[in-house]
Amino acid sequence: MPSAGLSPRRTTQLAALLSMFALFTAQIVSALLPNVPVFIAVSAAGLALDVYLQYRDPGLLALLGKVRFDATVRQLLRDMLVLVGLLRIDGIDAGSEQAPLLVAVCVFYALHFACQAAAVLVRRTRTLPIVTRNIDASALRLNAAPPRILARRQGHRLLTFSIPTTAGLLLTAATKDGYWGAIGVTVALAMIGGGTAYLATWLLPKKRAKSEQQVMNWLDKWLADYRPTVGMYFSGGTTSAYQANMWLSTLSSIDARPLLVLRERFMVQKIDATDVPIICFPKVSTMFSLENSTLKMMLHPANAAKTSQVLRIPTIKHAFINHGESDKLSSCNPYAKAYDEVWVAGPAARERYALAEVGVEDKDIVEVGRPQLAPIRPYAGPPTGPYTTVLYAPTWEGWDGNPGNTSVILAGENIVRQLLADDGVRLLYKPHPLTGSVDPRAGAANERIMAMIREANTKRSGSRPDAEAAAELVRRTAELDQLTKTSFRPGADEMERMLIQGTPRGDREAAIAEATLAWEKAYWASFPEWEHQIITDARPAIFACFNQADLLISDVSSVVSDWLSSEKPYAVANTSGIREADFRTGFPTVSAGVILTPSAGGVPALLESVRHPEKDLFTAARAELKEHLLGPSDPPSLARFNAAIAALCAAADERRVRMESRLSSEVPSPREEAAEETAQDPHEAEETAVG
Repeated sequence: MPSAGLSPRRTTQLAALLSMFALFTAQIVSALLPNVPVFIAVSAAGLALDVYLQYRDPGLLALLGKVRFDATVRQLLRDMLVLVGLLRIDGIDAGSEQAPLLVAVCVFYALHFACQAAAVLVRRTRTLPIVTRNIDASALRLNAAPPRILARRQGHRLLTFSIPTTAGLLLTAATKDGYWGAIGVTVALAMIGGGTAYLATWLLPKKRAKSEQQVMNWLDKWLADYRPTVGMYFSGGTTSAYQANMWLSTLSSIDARPLLVLRERFMVQKIDATDVPIICFPKVSTMFSLENSTLKMMLHPANAAKTSQVLRIPTIKHAFINHGESDKLSSCNPYAKAYDEVWVAGPAARERYALAEVGVEDKDIVEVGRPQLAPIRPYAGPPTGPYTTVLYAPTWEGWDGNPGNTSVILAGENIVRQLLADDGVRLLYKPHPLTGSVDPRAGAANERIMAMIREANTKRSGSRPDAEAAAELVRRTAELDQLTKTSFRPGADEMERMLIQGTPRGDREAAIAEATLAWEKAYWASFPEWEHQIITDARPAIFACFNQADLLISDVSSVVSDWLSSEKPYAVANTSGIREADFRTGFPTVSAGVILTPSAGGVPALLESVRHPEKDLFTAARAELKEHLLGPSDPPSLARFNAAIAALCAAADERRVRMESRLSSEVPSPREEAAEETAQDPHEAEETAVG
């Protein structure tokens, strides 16, 4: 069971907060007594601790901000106590020495607030109505952002620029000479005044971006020049970007001019490396500029609250492609009937919608396969080495909390225990990234599973790859990072990133694909073949794990459908509490696999069937189920996907022609209107002619 006590990090944070309040208390007491040595020591220590926490643990200080004890209040209190201490120390003239210092400190704070006002204005002028990637937007007068400490970090700026003031005042307390305080305050005033003036230069015309109307005019021109035909629309939270990323390779391979349309500003940097142009429309009003573009259709990999907004554009057709197919109810969402078409992998999904009766008509369903599955290698026979590699990839608990969603809670530890008990198994454990986000029990079980795997590794031994293999992984990682990640300086803002992420150079996606394959080869070679692996990072991706594994154990999820493209053996954990026969009937994707109960007692027999294919009872069933779930192999999935795009684009073109024809017949031209008015009033026309 996890410890009920505080974690070491929480303990350290609590100690830091208590130390801060203790220093404030000591500063108050030593200022009133006064005790000069203690007063100087605690005043300096309080500021030093605050500055340290601002740079090392700003999240902790954000908690103080929630109770209105933010950096400004803390520093005001600290400076006030220093001035009070100077009043209490004998030998310092309150009139001739302290009064000017008080005035100078007030001027410093006035400049600080002026700098903050300038920072707000600068941020507003640098916030464009759209955000782009892979588009040359230099015509918008994009430029580098001002220093972060001036434009975005109020607390850092105040505390850092206050150091000379505090140091000078404390030297005055120690020497009873106001000269030192004057020097300190002067330096602080020069820093904050110069910083404010420098920041204000970003408000000058040559550094200001174009207005919203000018930006939208530029976008209209870019759309007219690029002439996109197929877009992919995506909106979601911080952890949902994978739903769009899985379609990037397909989007860049289609026979059309693609465009990726986003709605959240943060999502622009969550999208993986791609050459596809990206436009983010934070406001729905700006998004409607797409209505007058050449865009004919939108692909939707996920349902989101903001999806209804883009569906209001009548000139664009919409197809729901989903981010994965499974037997879960979420794969038959009633929202799907809002789209013009629903594109699915194969006949199984068509049947799923028919049985669900959610309002999606059969005529609107198009089978296109799963073009993303091309990297998955097919079954090549039983394991030939000393180890059978098993991939355990459970899904998460889902929003509805159904106990049958994930096997982690009820069966995960038993499955892993049975696998680790077999000396011939090498386990790859890849939990869903959202595991534990809804049900804490899933998160706790996940932690225990990982602890079991780490402990099992300590009991294994054998040769390890040499240093050259590790060096190769480091080299390949750096190479892939250089291709897939854009380096930004810490102070870069949205506008600066737009400038850096302009038009991509060369065929970057082909280079990324090649570098990814090289990285995966180096990754697996860097570990001994006997070592179990816990894979929680984005790399290696799930398909790379598929290609390493001889067997998959999972839950009812799209992972099973994708795995079936390899026709390798698989098993599904049944933690729903229903009978196996009903489980197979209710979830067709599990019909060609072994069903494991929560006790995982069937794992040894499952491993035996993987090592000895003659004992595998589901070989033919997997091939049949593969075609049922994913459609035929010929024509290839990408060809079917392109055919579906062409058909829906043609439907969009036909609608436009009909609408233009209808409008031209219903709305007369100005000349026709004049002729019609003349014909309707012949007496007036006659009088005009006589006159």
